[in-house]
Formats: sequence, C-alpha cells, structure tokens
Amino acid sequence: MKAKRKERQKKPSRLLRLWPRDRGTALVVVLAVVAVALYAVLVPVQTALYGGPVAMTMLLGLAAVGAPLLSLRHPNLAIIVFTASAVLMPLMITRDAAVGAPWPWSVPMLIAFVVAVAAITFRHGWRPGLIQLALGTAAGVTVAIMLPSIPSGNSLIVTTSIAAGVYLVAVLLAGRLRLGDELTRERAHTAQEQSRRELVEERTRIARELHDVVAHSMSLIQVQASTARYRVADLQPEAASEFDDIAASARGALTEMRRILGVLRTEDQAAELAPQRGIDDVPALVETTRRAGAAVSLSQAVSDDVSAATQLATYRITQEALSNAVRHAAGSPISVSLMADDTNVTVTVRNEYDGEATGTPGGHGLRGMNERATLLGGTVAAGPDAAGFWIVTARMPRHPITPAMEGPQ
Repeated sequence: MKAKRKERQKKPSRLLRLWPRDRGTALVVVLAVVAVALYAVLVPVQTALYGGPVAMTMLLGLAAVGAPLLSLRHPNLAIIVFTASAVLMPLMITRDAAVGAPWPWSVPMLIAFVVAVAAITFRHGWRPGLIQLALGTAAGVTVAIMLPSIPSGNSLIVTTSIAAGVYLVAVLLAGRLRLGDELTRERAHTAQEQSRRELVEERTRIARELHDVVAHSMSLIQVQASTARYRVADLQPEAASEFDDIAASARGALTEMRRILGVLRTEDQAAELAPQRGIDDVPALVETTRRAGAAVSLSQAVSDDVSAATQLATYRITQEALSNAVRHAAGSPISVSLMADDTNVTVTVRNEYDGEATGTPGGHGLRGMNERATLLGGTVAAGPDAAGFWIVTARMPRHPITPAMEGPQ
C-alpha cells in the first residue's frame, strides 16, 4: 500500500502530462489560445459596435491578434504588422457607431496590444518590446489626432499604463529566466566536468589496484625464479640459467609497472599502503552499511580459491552496489549474495525498485562496475525485475586471464 501511495503521489496529473515541457512550445500554445480567443471577440465587437466592414475587420483583426505569434520568429515584422493594423482598424469604422465606445481601439484590441508588448519583450528582450510599446502608443495617439470628432476619453491612457507595467514585468521575468538558463548551463557544464574527473579517478584507481595485484604475482615469480638454484637439488646449469632469465624478466616487468604507477598517481593522492580488499572483507562492509541504518542481509558461499584481482573486483562492485542502493532506495531492505561455482564468482545485490532509474545523471557507478568486471573477462547486468526489485548482478571468473596479467609472451 505504501508503494502504491508513493507511486500515486509521483504520478503527474493528466493536464500536466499533456502540457509541453519545452518553454518555446508552451509559449506558442499560450499565444495561440489567446489569439483564437481574442479574434473570436474582436471581429464581432468591431463590426457590431464600431460598424467596421466585415472583410477588412477580419483581415486587420487577424493581423493584430496574430502579431504576437509572428513575433516568436520575426519580431520586426510583427511590430510593423501590429502597428499597421492598429492605425488602419480605427480608420475603417463608422464614426457615429464609435461614439461612447472605447476609442481609438476596442477592448479586445487593447488586450491584443498588451499581449504583443509582453510577447515581444519576453521573447526578444527590452529593446524590441520598448519599440512595440512606443509605436503602438504612437499609433493610438495618431488616430485620435486624425479623428478629433470622436471623443477618445482615457482608454488609451489606461491601456498605455497597463502595457508599460506589463512591459516592465516581462523585462524582469525574461531577465530572470535568462539568468536561470545560464545557471543551468553552468551547472550542467560543471556536472559534466565533475563526471569526467570522477571517471578518470575511477580508472586511475582501478589501474593502481591492478598494478598492486600484478606486482604481487610478479614478485613471487621473481623470488621463486631467483631462489630455484638454491631450493632445487642437482639443478642443471641450463635450467638455472633459464630461471635467472625468468627472474630478470620479472624484475624488469616490476620496474616498468612501478614507472606506470608513478605516472598514474597524482600529487594529491597518497599511496595506498593498506592491504587490498577481498571477499573476506565483504561481511565487514555489510556490517558498516548496517550501522549506517540500512537493513542488509548477506549470503556468502565462496571458497578461498579465488584470484586476488577477482576478490578485489568483487569487493569494489559490492561496495558500489550497496552505495547506490542506500542512496536511491533509502529505507528499503537490501540483500547481498556471493556465490561461486567451479569457474565463476557471482555477486548479486537486490533492493526495492520504485519505477525510477537508480542512477543519477553524471554518476559512473554502473560504468565503473562494468569496467572492473570487463577487465577480468566478466559481465555486469543491472535493471528491474518482474517482482519490482532492482538487481545488480556481476559475474567474474575465479582465475581471470587477461592481457594485463599474462605477462611477456
């Protein structure tokens, strides 16, 4: 019940799902609805109340209410079209019919003027909006001067004042939105750079860990080859020379690995002197997660016959999967399973899934786990199952054979 209630709370309403998320598309929808509504009122008012000819009123009315939509792509043309219609429409009316009505524009025309100023300012900035405000006001004053016999009253003054107020609000709102867009782009750029840095650091850490594993094996080879002549009785000179060559090759490989490690390490990263983690450390990792407040269960059935590289990758993948589960499914039970057969070690981390992706934009947890497994010849799969749980499964060979571990041929 709790999960269903949570799903209902997250599910948006039908109206919100239909509303376009793109700002430009939303603006087109709003202006189109306003234009249709204004046109449906403007034409009857102009023809019935002001006595304008139907054909010219329909044409000029379309130009007036369509100018805000036109301004989205062609602001200068929209300013000219609206100004022309604002001058011509009052000149087409019957003077006697206009007496006592708002002059020089009807109420729908006054609203169209305010919408045009707001749309141009919001979309293109304060300069085009100011030009539309000035030219529209000048058009109304010009018509009032050209037809002095019709009392103009104070409708033009009120409309100009409202348009000026809307203009100021549009300027502030447009500036705020542009600032928000710049901040969003800056955050996206910062997140991208942070993701790249995290990816490089993760790969560097994997490379250092692989170095430690390979260096340990090469050291054993070098020691065994160097002491073979003392441990093996009656060793033939040819065999002893062969062992010496093996020891020399191992020492050269160790020197090269140390050089690579020096390149990989950065100045702000100290050398890791602690022993590398393994499968035996997973219970302690689970216990640490439990102390953090998570309900974690562990099922482990893996013998000790597992290579150091696979043990390290098993620990790191389990650690990353637990971190993702705690971060993205806080409070839900988590189960960890470590199983092994004759050839592979399998890690499975399972937690509740609420229908949203468990990864965050810019995160590299799944990518890092996949890289660790791929380096050893294994695979990682992550995703929801039919029962409503998110499952991360990593399968790696007990004793991987990769180019990084084969040594010189």
